[in-house]
Amino acid sequence: MTAKTPSELAGTAADAIRALNHATLSHRPDWEYPGDAYSVVGNLSYMAGMLPQAIEQTAQLLKRLEEEGSLKSDRDTLAADLEAAYAGLTIAAGAAETLRGALDRAQNGLGPIAYKE
Repeated sequence: MTAKTPSELAGTAADAIRALNHATLSHRPDWEYPGDAYSVVGNLSYMAGMLPQAIEQTAQLLKRLEEEGSLKSDRDTLAADLEAAYAGLTIAAGAAETLRGALDRAQNGLGPIAYKE
């Protein structure tokens, strides 16, 4: 079995979120208690906390390729295209940190909440 590429792994992560969206769409036996929401939010926070590293390592790949002179732009605007890519990746990494913080806050709020019978 061959190891998945980074692109395939990112696709698998996206597919997992899509499956989560479907699983949380309606009431079901494993999606009915505050603890279920607590667990999902905690796992989403964990995932969001790992996104900045993946984003930064993607930028590092581009920087290495740029330094090697191995990049070109189909529009002949490589400098501007790289500037846009780097800026977007920097913003995305920051947004992921903000997302993680918001999810941590939500999970802290969910902690004391219980199902009332």
